[in-house]
Amino acid sequence: MDTKLRFFSIFLALTLAALACNSPLGGGETPSSPDQVATIVASTLVAVTDAPPTGVTPEAEEPAALLPHSLYYLGNDSANLSQVFRMERDGVTTRQLTFETDSVGSYDISPVDGSVVYVAGNQMILIQADGSGRRVLLDGGPMDENNPFLTSINSPVFSPDGRSIAYGRGGLSFYSLETSASNLVIENQWDDVGGGLLVPRELYWPEKYSPDGQKLLVSLGYYEGGSSAIYYPNGNALVRLNGADGAVVCCGDPIWSADSTALYSAYPYMGMFSAGLWRVDASTGTVTTLLPGEAGDGTYNIPSDAYLAPDGQLYYFFVNFRPEQDFVQRAPMQLVRSASDGVSGRTVLRPDTFELMNEALWAPDARFVLVAFAPIADIYAGGRVEIVYTDSRPNVSLIPFAQRLKWGP
Repeated sequence: MDTKLRFFSIFLALTLAALACNSPLGGGETPSSPDQVATIVASTLVAVTDAPPTGVTPEAEEPAALLPHSLYYLGNDSANLSQVFRMERDGVTTRQLTFETDSVGSYDISPVDGSVVYVAGNQMILIQADGSGRRVLLDGGPMDENNPFLTSINSPVFSPDGRSIAYGRGGLSFYSLETSASNLVIENQWDDVGGGLLVPRELYWPEKYSPDGQKLLVSLGYYEGGSSAIYYPNGNALVRLNGADGAVVCCGDPIWSADSTALYSAYPYMGMFSAGLWRVDASTGTVTTLLPGEAGDGTYNIPSDAYLAPDGQLYYFFVNFRPEQDFVQRAPMQLVRSASDGVSGRTVLRPDTFELMNEALWAPDARFVLVAFAPIADIYAGGRVEIVYTDSRPNVSLIPFAQRLKWGP
């Protein structure tokens, strides 16, 4: 789950979290041993086949794939610096792709060729899928310690066609890989309160494109709090959220529907903002509450990491319970499936509870979800990555510690 918008009471917490200058990962962690993963793959995926008929030469078979795509993530190198790694579909072969002298913060993967754009040392850098061809696209220079949002580079996001990169620097910007030109389309807004200090009125940075590439989810950051909006690159239009919960749908990890008409967002914490599950109409910004945080009977609905699967069903983590205190950080959620309204036919898929879950990444077909489990309760970013199947199969351990999981092409 996305935790970067959790601590709103600290000045500029939204921006600083997006920059992620220092990784909270533990140092020197390495993936599971090849023998361990290979054994699990063999026991869960590889079907037993008959021997070929005598005199027939079998065709070369590709190794069994544990993962639907290559998996990218942030892990630590020997110097305890956060770097980008890639795990191949076999669930074993892993390669470190970046070798920066500063920790890598935000990054993204081209859906076309697997190249990687990332931010390190306030530079936006591009490498090829194998880690070669390192190229600095933008150098943001030294950051103003009092007003980091003025010059900091953050949150690069590839367009679906791989031809441009949306990013944050002084506002919402776009970089063309064809012309090497940048374009600032929405400028950050702030108030000068004197003494060299600027207070953010509204900041803008990209989150993720819709599958059709026609829309871009944008985060809006304020002095305290945040929200979201939908930007249309072709018309240079920003559609703000509206409706009963429009101003507070800001958190969690929103996911686009496959037809790009809607967003689903789940937020699992009670405190400054209410937990809940929402659907956002991409054309109008209208927010529909599917599950309110307060159930109305003294209990709370706590959902997280919603995913609308190709079968039209909504998969997410959920619990309805009566908390002992008003501020809820880690509720004992379970994996559920329902109709797209989040309520009809809701069924618990597994008996497990996920109290130490920091992050989740769904397989495209919802056959499983990757979950990063915190090693201890006080760690809120990254963790031990396991495959959690939506049926009765046992979990598969992939990586001892990683964060910011992303699928490659």
